[in-house]
Amino acid sequence: MWMSKPRGRMRPHLWAASVLLLALSAVSPAAVDSPQDYTADEAERTAADNIIFDDYRGKGCVDDSGFVYKLGERFYPGHSNCPCECTEDGPVCDQPECPKLHPKCTKVEHNGCCPECKEVRNFCEYRGKTYKILEEFKPSPCEWCRCEPNNEVHCVVSDCAVPECVNPVYEPEQCCPICKNGPNCFAGTTIIPAGIEVKVDDCTICRCHNGDWWKPAQCLRRECLNGQSLS
Repeated sequence: MWMSKPRGRMRPHLWAASVLLLALSAVSPAAVDSPQDYTADEAERTAADNIIFDDYRGKGCVDDSGFVYKLGERFYPGHSNCPCECTEDGPVCDQPECPKLHPKCTKVEHNGCCPECKEVRNFCEYRGKTYKILEEFKPSPCEWCRCEPNNEVHCVVSDCAVPECVNPVYEPEQCCPICKNGPNCFAGTTIIPAGIEVKVDDCTICRCHNGDWWKPAQCLRRECLNGQSLS
């Protein structure tokens, strides 16, 4: 729009104001934001924030990594899952009967459909000590033991014969007691050797029972006078 310069002399500041009004009137009303414009922009921003994924139901299956599989295709949903077949109703996964893990398994991995034992204990524990498979050992003088392949310890305890004395002794590193002085028995409070007659005092002679060392000795008392035998 062209505007002729008014007659007479216009002050400079009035002229500048007139030009500004003309410029504002030339702006299109559509360029001015309206409340409806703000509503539309907010809806667009909300839609942009919501990520829309394709709906594969009835068309395919998606695994844990986002890969899409066709109907009828077999796949693994995750690293520790059993294989599945993609159907219209979703993945249908195998459920095999997994083998039992070894009771002594010390390391189990779950990288496949069934857990796997990767390490089996190859030693035995007995009274705080460890032994190799098939290793033989004696935890005590009377015990003989072996570490079996099933990681169990089997022991045999020595069956000691009854000692033929009333004062057996136990020697170091020996299981069964021994009679260091041979067979014997009690004659009162006195221990006498077996197999012979023993004069326990001036008037008494004793002898152990044959084979019955635990019985008191058989003693024969003679008549005595002032401690001297009359016979």
